[in-house]
Amino acid sequence: MPEDRPPYPPFTRDTALQKVQAAEDAWNTRDPQRVALAYTPDSTWRNRDTFLHGREEIVAFLTQKWERELDYVLRKSLWAFHENRIAVRFQYECHDASGQWWRSYGNELWEFDEHGLMRRREASINDVRISESDRRWFGPRPEDERGPDHEIPLQ
Repeated sequence: MPEDRPPYPPFTRDTALQKVQAAEDAWNTRDPQRVALAYTPDSTWRNRDTFLHGREEIVAFLTQKWERELDYVLRKSLWAFHENRIAVRFQYECHDASGQWWRSYGNELWEFDEHGLMRRREASINDVRISESDRRWFGPRPEDERGPDHEIPLQ
């Protein structure tokens, strides 16, 4: 029996927004096993200069990521959608072991199968040093900041 991860394509604006918020919520848990369940067993990724194939590689990658990127917190916003594809922009903040804070800006292209699982993810990301006083986020997005009216700032 195939796994299901609603909502399913073809996406509407509302269902695309649901997918984006669900991804943000899952990544903010920093639980590689939980995050990997949103992807097909043979999902392919490009994350910066790293190419991954399958959930095992995704789990290993995310485990290493969150061992380096401490106090990670993410915001995603819907950029566009069509049929079984969604484009998002995102920012996340974290600090490294030395205490240096970073804000990472990026764009992702997602492609889903008919069961609502992501089969392809392409991410382009740039990192900017920030001071701790420049942080914007201190945890997962509160309920009153969810929805299309709460865009993340450009800079």
